Amino acid sequence: MKAVIQRVIEAQVNVEGEVVGRIGPGLVVLLGVAKEDTAEDADHLADRILGFRIFDDEAGKMNRSVQEIGGQILVVSQFTLVATVVKGRRPSFEPVAGRELAERLYHRFVDRLTASGLTVETGRFAAQMIVSLHNDGPVTFILES
Repeated sequence: MKAVIQRVIEAQVNVEGEVVGRIGPGLVVLLGVAKEDTAEDADHLADRILGFRIFDDEAGKMNRSVQEIGGQILVVSQFTLVATVVKGRRPSFEPVAGRELAERLYHRFVDRLTASGLTVETGRFAAQMIVSLHNDGPVTFILES
Protein backbone atom coordinates (compact mmCIF):
# COMPACT_ATOMS: atom_id res chain seq x y z
CA MET A 1 0.00 0.00 0.00
CA LYS A 2 1.35 3.38 -0.93
CA ALA A 3 0.21 6.86 0.06
CA VAL A 4 1.23 10.30 -1.12
CA ILE A 5 0.35 12.74 1.63
CA GLN A 6 0.24 16.49 1.17
CA ARG A 7 -0.18 19.10 3.89
CA VAL A 8 -2.90 21.45 2.68
CA ILE A 9 -4.68 24.64 3.60
CA GLU A 10 -7.78 23.37 1.78
CA ALA A 11 -8.72 20.77 -0.81
CA GLN A 12 -11.68 19.32 -2.66
CA VAL A 13 -12.51 16.54 -5.07
CA ASN A 14 -15.08 16.77 -7.86
CA VAL A 15 -16.82 13.98 -9.75
CA GLU A 16 -18.82 14.93 -12.84
CA GLY A 17 -19.03 18.57 -11.73
CA GLU A 18 -20.18 17.74 -8.17
CA VAL A 19 -18.02 18.38 -5.09
CA VAL A 20 -17.99 15.00 -3.29
CA GLY A 21 -15.40 15.85 -0.64
CA ARG A 22 -13.99 19.10 0.78
CA ILE A 23 -11.65 19.86 3.68
CA GLY A 24 -9.96 22.77 5.38
CA PRO A 25 -6.46 22.58 6.91
CA GLY A 26 -5.08 19.05 7.08
CA LEU A 27 -3.94 16.33 4.71
CA VAL A 28 -4.77 15.06 1.26
CA VAL A 29 -3.98 11.35 1.01
CA LEU A 30 -3.69 9.72 -2.42
CA LEU A 31 -3.92 5.97 -1.74
CA GLY A 32 -2.85 3.07 -3.94
CA VAL A 33 -3.47 -0.59 -3.10
CA ALA A 34 -1.29 -3.45 -4.40
CA LYS A 35 -2.24 -7.12 -4.85
CA GLU A 36 -0.27 -8.25 -1.80
CA ASP A 37 -1.72 -5.65 0.59
CA THR A 38 -3.67 -6.75 3.67
CA ALA A 39 -6.00 -5.30 6.28
CA GLU A 40 -2.97 -4.98 8.56
CA ASP A 41 -1.26 -2.81 5.93
CA ALA A 42 -4.31 -0.52 5.78
CA ASP A 43 -4.42 -0.19 9.58
CA HIS A 44 -0.66 0.38 9.89
CA LEU A 45 -0.57 3.04 7.18
CA ALA A 46 -3.62 4.87 8.58
CA ASP A 47 -2.10 4.89 12.07
CA ARG A 48 1.24 6.10 10.73
CA ILE A 49 -0.43 8.97 8.87
CA LEU A 50 -2.44 9.99 11.94
CA GLY A 51 0.75 10.27 13.99
CA PHE A 52 3.10 11.59 11.27
CA ARG A 53 4.50 14.89 12.54
CA ILE A 54 4.52 17.30 9.61
CA PHE A 55 2.70 20.32 11.03
CA ASP A 56 4.56 23.21 12.60
CA ASP A 57 4.80 23.69 16.34
CA GLU A 58 5.21 27.06 18.08
CA ALA A 59 8.91 27.13 17.09
CA GLY A 60 8.13 26.55 13.40
CA LYS A 61 9.43 22.95 13.41
CA MET A 62 7.52 20.02 11.94
CA ASN A 63 6.62 18.49 15.27
CA ARG A 64 2.81 18.08 15.32
CA SER A 65 0.54 15.48 13.76
CA VAL A 66 -2.78 15.96 12.01
CA GLN A 67 -4.42 14.61 15.18
CA GLU A 68 -2.63 17.14 17.36
CA ILE A 69 -3.80 20.09 15.24
CA GLY A 70 -7.34 18.73 14.82
CA GLY A 71 -6.87 18.75 11.04
CA GLN A 72 -9.08 17.21 8.39
CA ILE A 73 -8.22 14.47 5.89
CA LEU A 74 -9.29 13.98 2.28
CA VAL A 75 -8.62 10.45 0.95
CA VAL A 76 -8.59 9.80 -2.79
CA SER A 77 -8.06 6.36 -4.33
CA GLN A 78 -5.28 6.37 -6.93
CA PHE A 79 -4.34 3.00 -8.39
CA THR A 80 -1.57 4.49 -10.53
CA LEU A 81 0.62 4.89 -7.41
CA VAL A 82 1.43 1.18 -7.33
CA ALA A 83 2.11 0.79 -11.04
CA THR A 84 5.67 -0.09 -12.03
CA VAL A 85 7.55 2.30 -14.27
CA VAL A 86 11.04 0.81 -14.37
CA LYS A 87 11.26 0.12 -18.09
CA GLY A 88 9.70 1.23 -21.30
CA ARG A 89 7.43 4.17 -21.87
CA ARG A 90 4.21 2.77 -20.51
CA PRO A 91 3.43 1.93 -16.87
CA SER A 92 2.62 -1.65 -15.91
CA PHE A 93 -0.45 -2.06 -13.75
CA GLU A 94 0.30 -5.71 -12.96
CA PRO A 95 1.02 -4.99 -9.24
CA VAL A 96 -2.29 -3.14 -8.74
CA ALA A 97 -4.93 -4.86 -6.61
CA GLY A 98 -8.17 -5.96 -8.25
CA ARG A 99 -11.23 -3.82 -7.66
CA GLU A 100 -12.73 -5.95 -4.88
CA LEU A 101 -9.57 -6.07 -2.74
CA ALA A 102 -8.66 -2.45 -3.45
CA GLU A 103 -12.10 -1.15 -2.53
CA ARG A 104 -12.27 -3.23 0.65
CA LEU A 105 -8.84 -2.03 1.86
CA TYR A 106 -9.55 1.56 0.80
CA HIS A 107 -12.70 1.60 2.96
CA ARG A 108 -10.88 -0.08 5.85
CA PHE A 109 -8.19 2.62 5.65
CA VAL A 110 -10.83 5.39 5.61
CA ASP A 111 -12.70 3.78 8.52
CA ARG A 112 -9.49 3.60 10.56
CA LEU A 113 -8.85 7.32 9.98
CA THR A 114 -12.48 8.17 10.79
CA ALA A 115 -12.25 6.24 14.08
CA SER A 116 -9.68 8.85 15.22
CA GLY A 117 -12.49 11.39 15.52
CA LEU A 118 -11.11 13.66 12.80
CA THR A 119 -13.21 14.85 9.87
CA VAL A 120 -12.45 12.52 6.96
CA GLU A 121 -13.79 13.15 3.46
CA THR A 122 -13.27 11.00 0.38
CA GLY A 123 -13.41 11.00 -3.33
CA ARG A 124 -15.49 8.35 -5.10
CA PHE A 125 -13.74 5.01 -5.49
CA ALA A 126 -12.80 4.18 -9.11
CA ALA A 127 -14.36 7.37 -10.47
CA GLN A 128 -12.74 9.94 -12.74
CA MET A 129 -11.99 12.74 -10.27
CA ILE A 130 -10.62 16.25 -10.28
CA VAL A 131 -8.63 17.01 -7.14
CA SER A 132 -7.92 20.64 -6.26
CA LEU A 133 -5.69 21.61 -3.38
CA HIS A 134 -3.59 24.36 -1.89
CA ASN A 135 -0.43 22.60 -0.73
CA ASP A 136 0.96 24.22 2.43
CA GLY A 137 4.73 24.49 2.31
CA PRO A 138 4.76 22.73 -0.09
CA VAL A 139 4.95 19.63 2.11
CA THR A 140 4.60 16.22 0.41
CA PHE A 141 5.70 12.75 1.54
CA ILE A 142 5.40 9.21 0.17
CA LEU A 143 4.65 6.51 2.75
CA GLU A 144 4.40 2.76 2.21
CA SER A 145 3.11 -0.06 4.35
